[in-house]
Amino acid sequence: MKLDWKGLGHYFFFGLVVLFMTSVALKAEPKQGPDVTYFKLENGLDVVVIPDRRAPVVTHMVWYRVGAADELPGVSGIAHFLEHLMFKGTEKIAPGEFSKIIARHGGEDNAFTSQDVTAYFQRVAKDKLPMVMEMEADRMANLKLLEKDVLTERDVILEERRSRIENSPSSILSEQLGASLYKNHPYGIPVIGWMHEMAVLNRQNALDHYNKYYAPNNAILVVAGDVSSDEVRTLAEKYYGPIAKGPELEPRKRQLEPPSVAPRRITHKDERAGKLTLQRLYLVPSYKSAPKGDSEALELLMKIAAEGTTSRLYKKLVIEDKLASSTGGGYSASGMEYGNLYLYAMPQSGVSIDKIEAAIDDVLADIVANGVSELELARARNSYIADYIYGNDSQSGLARRYGFALATGWSIQDIESYPTRLKAVTPEDIQQVAGKYLDLKASVTGVLQPILKQTAEVKGTQ
Repeated sequence: MKLDWKGLGHYFFFGLVVLFMTSVALKAEPKQGPDVTYFKLENGLDVVVIPDRRAPVVTHMVWYRVGAADELPGVSGIAHFLEHLMFKGTEKIAPGEFSKIIARHGGEDNAFTSQDVTAYFQRVAKDKLPMVMEMEADRMANLKLLEKDVLTERDVILEERRSRIENSPSSILSEQLGASLYKNHPYGIPVIGWMHEMAVLNRQNALDHYNKYYAPNNAILVVAGDVSSDEVRTLAEKYYGPIAKGPELEPRKRQLEPPSVAPRRITHKDERAGKLTLQRLYLVPSYKSAPKGDSEALELLMKIAAEGTTSRLYKKLVIEDKLASSTGGGYSASGMEYGNLYLYAMPQSGVSIDKIEAAIDDVLADIVANGVSELELARARNSYIADYIYGNDSQSGLARRYGFALATGWSIQDIESYPTRLKAVTPEDIQQVAGKYLDLKASVTGVLQPILKQTAEVKGTQ
């Protein structure tokens, strides 16, 4: 074999540069990001202010500590349904007018629901902040639901499920993988809900959810942008301060998963599927629930193993062995109790799923047996730290970063110490979590298999 000494020299030099940059970063620990302030109103509303003076614009977000995993049995989808209904108005604002008012003043707004949170946001010029605060506070306390609006919006979410899930073979498989991964925990129920339960959601279901969870003492207000803490405090006390506390809620405590004793497998055959695809999920702790250091090591593990074109999976299956047309993966870690490691691969034409799966297992087994290099770790770590720093340039991104984390039990210190925790991870840590969590007994593997439409030629008879 002829050695490419020039290429090896470039590789070695790049490795020294990466390691040097990492060593410098480890020595210097300046604060990364804005000077965030926090205070609490007398009614229990948590308020976070993130200054960003570069433009006279603000992002206003209200986060409720409730998501799809907090729903009562039999009413799956109610958290997402209420998110829609929050735009139906109050005594002051007519149904459907909320977003139109924001748009007329040059702003934008939206909302979203996850397993753990529900959030509402507006991005407007600074001088419109009092207006959006008044509107958001109004619907926190005074939502008005008419029966006809509830029924109309129920049709909307049913159609949303049909278009996003029922008409998408890959989404059907993903939903079934989630349902199989969680045998006991409510994360196995889709955020949008099961169709048969969504179809009977009613006005009282929505009001029950609203009255229980939508209150200042179960919410976090995040304001990012061209504002000071004093300005936000004055406005928050004026508009949110008069709202009465809601019921005192117990800390969220959900049923946990039993030990995993056997791998699970799902095959979804669909004539609408584009390409044969393999997916796999491993049940693991989240950032919130993992033992100290495990989640950071898992994140770096999956960056090295599966994320992007520099990952081991891509280089082995796509570039070297030409078994797959694409691969990928990562660590989904934002849940309060659980997260997952996910992998996928699309085989090249003529390559069997069994061969692809064996190749994936070989890549993972090598990491378990032999670990990763300092160079791989440095690349992965620097990539994530760079993403974190670049994220400080996004006003809305900062509002989401702090709001989601605080709504799921993190502290401001937890958020801001993320780069430091990444820097503490060693190759030995990554090998340790690979051996601990890449356990097929705690996995579910799914195959999306295209099938050809069956056509029959009908001939007439004489």
